[in-house]
Amino acid sequence: MTTPRPAVRPMRYLAAAMAAGALLATTACSGAGTGSGPEARTGAGRGERPAEAATGTPSPSPTLTEDGARHALITAAQIEDDWTQVTTSTARSWRDSLLIGKVDAAQFLTGKSDVAECQRMTDALFDETLLGSPSGASALAGFEEGDSRLLYQVATYDQKTLDDSMRWLKTLPQSCDSFTLTGDDGGKRTVEVVETAIPKEGDARQGLTVTVQGDEDGNPVTLTLAVAVVRVGTNAITVTQGGVSGAKTSTTDSAVRQGTPRLQEVLAGRTPTPNQTVFD
Repeated sequence: MTTPRPAVRPMRYLAAAMAAGALLATTACSGAGTGSGPEARTGAGRGERPAEAATGTPSPSPTLTEDGARHALITAAQIEDDWTQVTTSTARSWRDSLLIGKVDAAQFLTGKSDVAECQRMTDALFDETLLGSPSGASALAGFEEGDSRLLYQVATYDQKTLDDSMRWLKTLPQSCDSFTLTGDDGGKRTVEVVETAIPKEGDARQGLTVTVQGDEDGNPVTLTLAVAVVRVGTNAITVTQGGVSGAKTSTTDSAVRQGTPRLQEVLAGRTPTPNQTVFD
């Protein structure tokens, strides 16, 4: 009986297999697919990050640094009228003492309300926590013009905190349209909150006007503050300006129109011109 020999694969099948292997290897090395667009060339369609070295341009970073926050601040040149910038330490002190004419506005705004939402708002005016505590970089600038004051903040926030704060601001014209603030001296102040339109900048925005009426040293006082908040990603600018002579809409609008693009420039990896004059 003869032992069967192993089967021998014909040469034509072996050659075909080798050719197919070479073709697959060539395709893998070239990275070419059935498409001819950027995803086929870079592999971006497979979850890979496109190569940045090909353009030589740094990729914009959405993360705001401390230096970036300071560069994003407006200067007096970006606000209409004759505003003068104060030191950062002076601006930070406005939460404790804010002398406007003969009125200490910080004290005038200090008091108790029976409505928690309204209490939160009055506590945060001329403060740095109107949108909650920043989670990242933050910078502050203060300006004065006669009896008016302007506080301008740029900061990064936790996404949920920022979203919740923006929704909360939108409710204030209804929940705090008119309420009473009782001062530490027992004096009563009437506070009114109305919604105001601001320039359509950024991803979301909210404008408010807060009017506080009461007596100071036996004299009637009306303090008017304009508040504007603009969200850009997880960052925001906050503008609070006004005084016993009222709040100028043009000032708020110019701060928003000039300040939002500055923040966007910083987030795009550029440095805005610090003292560029934008008004004739």
